[in-house]
Amino acid sequence: MTSSSSGAFSGPLFAALAMVGAGACFALVNGALQASTMQLGVPSTSAAFWQYALGLLIALPWVLRRGLSSLKTRQLGWHLLRAALAVVGIQLWVAGLARVEIWQAIALVMTSPFFVIIGAKLFFSEKVGAVRWLATIAGFSGGMIILQPWTEAFHWGAVLPVAAAAFWAGTSLVTKKLTATEQADSITVYLLLLLTPVNALLALGDGGIVPSGIALWLLIGAGVLTVVANYLLTLAYKHADATFVQPFDHLKLPLNIAVGFLAFGFAPSGAFWPGALVIVGASLLVMLDEQKRSAAMSRAA
Repeated sequence: MTSSSSGAFSGPLFAALAMVGAGACFALVNGALQASTMQLGVPSTSAAFWQYALGLLIALPWVLRRGLSSLKTRQLGWHLLRAALAVVGIQLWVAGLARVEIWQAIALVMTSPFFVIIGAKLFFSEKVGAVRWLATIAGFSGGMIILQPWTEAFHWGAVLPVAAAAFWAGTSLVTKKLTATEQADSITVYLLLLLTPVNALLALGDGGIVPSGIALWLLIGAGVLTVVANYLLTLAYKHADATFVQPFDHLKLPLNIAVGFLAFGFAPSGAFWPGALVIVGASLLVMLDEQKRSAAMSRAA
């Protein structure tokens, strides 16, 4: 492989592939969480705790192999903020999966990139532009079409994935900030170390539960895939801008629909398709705008 092709693969293309891989892992995680909570009765707080606690146990040999040097950081405050945003997003997300079918939950959480755009403007002073503002408005409109708060079928549990999307957008922005100085493996390990005690307290406050049988195996699988997904996610942000890689995250939509249908027989209905089409279209608009900007910068250089 030539140096030029290697450089191309390690940049935007690598970031896109990492984001798609993370999306595939998360689709399987979502299926495992929905099965353990909605069908097997594990409380959402307990499911979230065991998912990340088991993930930490899986990551520990990796940490011990590298030694305590992997935990050296000058950005502890940013790690703490990232963990705080992530834990709220996780709890909201798992609670949402316990209440709404996976296809609806995943479509609504796809509004996260539009929260990223708003956050990038407010906190990092990134230039947004008219195209991205239009895409953001369209994306949230698609979410409203799916939610249909004006109908009798609407229930507040469906808002949980949207709230999770907002907090995860904050997590994504902090991740991008950290990748400027921190290694991807250190960022992943810090997240797991900080999430576990907070999730434990929330689970105990909800009565706590030790899963067994199929539920235990589902959560073990979720823990393994969560580690892999978060590492791939960090790599994606390290190799490209947040506004570029976020649209690729939406490719997990068909994977989540497939998991929901094959595992539970859940099939999208109602206003899902037009709403999802608007959200995906808005995301593609952001991606095309990013490509246009990158091309303009290359010509200027």
